[in-house]
Amino acid sequence: MPPLLLVIAAHPDDETIGAASLLLRHRAAVVHVTDGAPRDPALRAGGAANGREAYARLRRDEALAALAEASLRAADVIGLGVVDQEASEAIAAVARELAALVRSLRPRLVVTHAFEGGHPDHDATALAVRSARALLARTPGGAPALAEMTSYHRGPDGAVVTGTFLPSRAAERVRWLEPDAREAKRRMLAAYASQRETLAAFGADVERFRSAPPLDPGRRPHPGALHYEAMGWGTFGALAAHARRAAAALGLGEAAWR
Repeated sequence: MPPLLLVIAAHPDDETIGAASLLLRHRAAVVHVTDGAPRDPALRAGGAANGREAYARLRRDEALAALAEASLRAADVIGLGVVDQEASEAIAAVARELAALVRSLRPRLVVTHAFEGGHPDHDATALAVRSARALLARTPGGAPALAEMTSYHRGPDGAVVTGTFLPSRAAERVRWLEPDAREAKRRMLAAYASQRETLAAFGADVERFRSAPPLDPGRRPHPGALHYEAMGWGTFGALAAHARRAAAALGLGEAAWR
């Protein structure tokens, strides 16, 4: 059996945005850290009227339909159930769950978000995955390789930038999708019907990946307001404080982010 690829995404649809080309080519599993359903109804696109739990079920159903295009079964799509917009408050707990999952699944490669200030759940997921990897590095089995996928961040002019990384020293790999893969990715994106307006900003032609570089959760990803600060979803200071508390709770200190 070929080795497993594990994509760890903050929300249902992030895996398709960032790593559809890999999911379509490799034996894979996907972890969704949150259920995609915020407590604030104003943040629930295309399904706010029926309550948060119903919206979470909708997001799960859309994810299963999307990932079936990549031959993933329901058992391959694992939800940790954190409330959307609240992953930063659960970094330590998520790290422990992820470490246990990785020990069980034994993937050859983990792919997750870059730490870029686009969404607080993206950055919290990046931190939780790093922490899980640091926990695993202390065990006999060690930790798998870690790569990052793109999502979105705020550009210098305030516009949202999709599909590219903020500058770093890490080498990038650019994957151009072949016509069949592009069509499959478009079908995957279309399966997330509740997110149609948001997903219109993301293309299906190219994806970028890089080996995960070291990060510092006390250092802003870029100058100026982060996208989630501009949107009123939280502050970098609050996220950094949650990261410090998580590292202490896990007994990792700065080793959590390497």
